[in-house]
Amino acid sequence: MLADAATPLVTLRGITRVFPPIAGGGQPIHALGPLDLDLRTGEFFAVVGPSGCGKSTLFELIAGLQQANDGTIAFEGKPITGKVPDGIGVVFQEDSCLPWRTVRGNIALGLRKSGLSRAEQETRIEHVLVLMNLVEFASHYPAQLSGGMRQRVCIARTLVMEPRLILLDEPFAALDQQTRLLMGEEVLRVWRSTSATVFLITHALDEAAMLSDRIAVMSARPGRILDIVETAWPRERDSRILEDERFGAISARLWRLLRDETIKAADAH
Repeated sequence: MLADAATPLVTLRGITRVFPPIAGGGQPIHALGPLDLDLRTGEFFAVVGPSGCGKSTLFELIAGLQQANDGTIAFEGKPITGKVPDGIGVVFQEDSCLPWRTVRGNIALGLRKSGLSRAEQETRIEHVLVLMNLVEFASHYPAQLSGGMRQRVCIARTLVMEPRLILLDEPFAALDQQTRLLMGEEVLRVWRSTSATVFLITHALDEAAMLSDRIAVMSARPGRILDIVETAWPRERDSRILEDERFGAISARLWRLLRDETIKAADAH
């Protein structure tokens, strides 16, 4: 049964992640937690924090790619245990386009074992090609595309599965600032056109401030949630929101929360 708007889509309770010592000795690494978190249905949620604070660990726990040492994680009320659940789509930072497949072929990858009819698969592919402005590039290969367009293809490959939760792991990190802003607008437009919840991890405070409804600020390792900042932005927004004086106030608040934690993380290395 799907979560309604009043029910958290994802719940994390008492989550802790400790990595064993590396080969040859050393101490266990307490990477994360304990922490509690709810993700609301249909929201855009971001996580920021200093390097090494456990953002990626948290991401992989929600994706089912790792398992917590303690605590529980549930998606739509069902425990997440050891694999990516149906209904969750994952987009990583790295360009994962297969160079020998066209744009259309890359997008179609996730549908091969979907059990959908050929007609339904084609309908979905055509829909995401339009949604991501890739129609005229459908027969192109990744080498013929810019970095931003290749990342669009990766996002389209996730969207074609119609996920209810989209996990984004710094998807624009390799792009220049201007392209990042434009890709952010693309993601906001896609988010508005679906009922999906988006969970983004990023190092960029301006990106988090622009895109998100709520932003979790994490401490230095072991990562815990220091605060959750609500932006109160309208759903219809784009990069012009950077001109709003509240944007500066939100970014400044994030940095106030993070400054000491960033220094602490740097001193620990």
